[in-house]
Amino acid sequence: MYKKVNDPEFERLLNEGTEESFKELREWLIFEENRIAKERKRMEYDEQFFDKKMAILKSGYEQLEIDKKRLERDRINFIAEKNAHEKYASHIVYEDMAGTLFAGVNSFLALKKRYRDLLKIFHPDNMCGDHEMVTLITREYDRLKAEFDSPFRSVN
Repeated sequence: MYKKVNDPEFERLLNEGTEESFKELREWLIFEENRIAKERKRMEYDEQFFDKKMAILKSGYEQLEIDKKRLERDRINFIAEKNAHEKYASHIVYEDMAGTLFAGVNSFLALKKRYRDLLKIFHPDNMCGDHEMVTLITREYDRLKAEFDSPFRSVN
């Protein structure tokens, strides 16, 4: 069986030149060739394993990038929907408020007086002014004015 040969012993066996020493060297060389072949196979396996892990990581990063883009698109859509909903909801609230502000008006003169009073309160030049509210009040005033001006009602 093979025994491990170190460098000085290797030199000694080569210098002896006996058949026994060459046989020992031959065994050692065969053993080393086998060890190197096993090490190469192990390194090839490690390299393949590394390549597989790298491929998995690359596909994971690609999927992560796709998910990141989809998430950003969803976030933008969500913000747009949120803004649209808030705008619509605030518009409904303002319209309901405009209708409430004219509640109880039963004549054209009362309508004009209420309209002027509301404009004094909500005019954009005032401290509490709101342009959007004035627009809605004017729209509601025009609608009610058209009702009072209809041919089926008496003119006051």
